[in-house]
Amino acid sequence: MQFEKLTAAVAALRCGEVCIASGQDAMDVIASARYETGCGGLIVPKATLHEDFFHLPTGLAGEVLQKFVNYGMKIAVVGDFSQYTSKNLQDFLWESNKGKAVFFVNTEADALERLSNAR
Repeated sequence: MQFEKLTAAVAALRCGEVCIASGQDAMDVIASARYETGCGGLIVPKATLHEDFFHLPTGLAGEVLQKFVNYGMKIAVVGDFSQYTSKNLQDFLWESNKGKAVFFVNTEADALERLSNAR
């Protein structure tokens, strides 16, 4: 797992595989990102999240995102979410994007903009 510091406040997780499959994994990513970059915002590629994250009844999304919120790390998940047809998931993604700490976007540029403007 590596991090690329994109701005003073935002870093990107660079991991070619699933890196977040549990709440503990999320805590490890948060701690490592903070230690290595000092950033308060993290761009996370969709592919680094276990597929259960996008199946809401597993509770993984809530567990992972709660860690980010509790530890004060904003997160933007980047990827194509069009394959997911669950209304509950679509509503969850939409509601998240209205907030200030969790975003689901299509491009890294969008993620960087959202995290940079989130206060």
